[in-house]
Amino acid sequence: MSSPNKSTGMYHSVKGNVVESVGTVTGSEEWKKSGQKEHVDGEAEQKAAQIKDTATGMYDQAAGRVQGVKAAITGDKPGQVSAAAQEESGKAAQKNA
Repeated sequence: MSSPNKSTGMYHSVKGNVVESVGTVTGSEEWKKSGQKEHVDGEAEQKAAQIKDTATGMYDQAAGRVQGVKAAITGDKPGQVSAAAQEESGKAAQKNA
């Protein structure tokens, strides 16, 4: 299985709703159930992608913090700047997840 993706999850969620609606209108239980399943699978993929993005952001934030401390101890000013940027990027990724 590929990595969870918010866009793909949204696509399957919406497509599932459409297929379910067609099944409802036409009276096809098979289409209705197929649409419900695809919708649920799409919602699950969106949630998994959100969790993955949050975890990645947490990792980047922590790694940036550790690198910042290391750079501060060694007096590496460019390293401190780079580490601060990584930490902020991690924070932003968590907010946007």
